[in-house]
Amino acid sequence: MEKEKIFFRTDMAVERRDLYRNANKVEDEIKGIECEEEKLEDITVTRVKITNKEGEKALDRKMGNYITIDVKKIHNITTEKEQKIIDTFSDELTAIIDKHVEKNDEILIVGLGNLYATPDSLGSKVVQNIEITRHIKIYLPNAIDRNTRSVSAITPGVLGTTGIETVEIVKGIVDNIKPKLVIAIDSLCSKNIDRINKSIQISDTGIIPGGGVGNKQAELSLETLGIPVIGVGVPTVLDAATIVIDTLNSCEIDISENEVVNKMKLNNFNFIVTPKEIDTLIESMTNIVSEGINMSL
Repeated sequence: MEKEKIFFRTDMAVERRDLYRNANKVEDEIKGIECEEEKLEDITVTRVKITNKEGEKALDRKMGNYITIDVKKIHNITTEKEQKIIDTFSDELTAIIDKHVEKNDEILIVGLGNLYATPDSLGSKVVQNIEITRHIKIYLPNAIDRNTRSVSAITPGVLGTTGIETVEIVKGIVDNIKPKLVIAIDSLCSKNIDRINKSIQISDTGIIPGGGVGNKQAELSLETLGIPVIGVGVPTVLDAATIVIDTLNSCEIDISENEVVNKMKLNNFNFIVTPKEIDTLIESMTNIVSEGINMSL
């Protein structure tokens, strides 16, 4: 039997897993997929691992690790709650970094997206808060602990304003300064309203700028850069079709998801939307992601 295709836009591996299982009525785990969930009070960590080609085909994602950290609330949270999210994110990121590089290996941080489009500005804003050490180790080596990791960062902008593919910019930098690992931060697209600005995804398979909103560019990955690439993303936008489906479900109207998506595409109604308080939410997530990365490095 031919497997049903997934039409919704989503960058989240955990959502692709759930969509595939629901669409194809898979009760057990998908072949080629390993998944575990850990609850830390009001934080849920879901670890999805794609182990073979069958798993790759099902989720349309590369073999590797995909970790999703879900929090129930991000707006007006307490300092203690924010620190717990930062600690959880940092622990998960550190574990993945340690799989690919040594403790003192140099790392390049890449902030993807458009600083002037709020939902797409996460990567650029995170880089502004990263503790940069490479220049200090080069020019003032006595002013810093010799065991401190060398960290550099870049915000390459977007193709529409630079005329240059992001991978071309990053590849040039990698070839010159020769870091051992890239951490790329970007805004993502989700299929779940509850995940917008309330989740962080970490993956060790690279990242595709613009992939979630149908504006795919060349990926940043081991294959294109020659070194491992860890992707860190926060979902900030979602398909308008998702809102329609959730509304119909709440009204107990029986209609297939693919039927809704196809009708909206036919009528050019398939918009990408974001919450009205996106400015505040981006600032909160910027602090969490940047502090978590700094702790990990």
